[in-house]
Amino acid sequence: MRHSKLLYYFSEVAKAGTLSAAAKTIGITQPAVTRSLKQLEDILGVTLFDRGPTGVVLTPEGRILARRVKLMTLEYKHAIAELADQNKGISGRLRIAAGPVWLLSILPPVINEFHKHFPEVRVSVTGPGFDASIQQLLEGDLDMVCGGLDFPDHANIIKEPLLKLRHTVFGRTDHPLASKNKVSAEELSKFPWIVLADDRVSESTIGAYFAANTLEPPNVAVETSYLGAITIAHATDYLSTFAENSRTEIEAFGLKKISHEGTFWEFEGGIARRRSSPPSSAFQGFRAILKSAVSEEN
Repeated sequence: MRHSKLLYYFSEVAKAGTLSAAAKTIGITQPAVTRSLKQLEDILGVTLFDRGPTGVVLTPEGRILARRVKLMTLEYKHAIAELADQNKGISGRLRIAAGPVWLLSILPPVINEFHKHFPEVRVSVTGPGFDASIQQLLEGDLDMVCGGLDFPDHANIIKEPLLKLRHTVFGRTDHPLASKNKVSAEELSKFPWIVLADDRVSESTIGAYFAANTLEPPNVAVETSYLGAITIAHATDYLSTFAENSRTEIEAFGLKKISHEGTFWEFEGGIARRRSSPPSSAFQGFRAILKSAVSEEN
């Protein structure tokens, strides 16, 4: 690559935040780093850093370039790994962010089957907030997001729908509403609610359900993790929503589906991946096993 050295220097300065620290990491003098940055800025016709008394900060143009350089570096590492895989067993890491229903009931058997075919690939599965996972996917820190696909389209994200996910209400087995055949929205509105932290979609859909029934949103009393929501709902009269696809697993924690009028929340679930990154052999293998597992369940 013609300007690969300049881009490397730029990347190190962006990570270090100071010219002196970057120069030490690279192994050249600070004036040489300064000259290289000036050359790159002249080539691109933009200012990449704002200089301050304590260091440098990326400009908006600099942030765009930093993101692209990170993806280029990632693709280069993927290429090296794939070339190495030609002569030995496939190894490496597959990085996945997954929503609660995927973590609880869909992915465990898929990961087990995947490792029968790709035993040397380490699978990293995390469950960050939805907004964070999409941003990490775009920045190259994730290979795949398994979750709801009801988010705005993005030019660099490919969505692959796999199944319909339907959320419904759960409470503890001896909840005051648990013995009723079907409860009204008004009855549901009288109890405190639990939502997942960093999940704005979940809370907005709860509000939309009650608005559709001409009711004010209920009291959202707790924001917590998926496990926290299950634990608190089991110990209190608080209500929460979970995907019906995980009903067996949810009920094993001592919760019960509360039948109610209307549909709470229904959406497509599946895989989201980066368009700019060709899928690796491990990615393709995992996707094929996941699709097969989902089709058998449905």
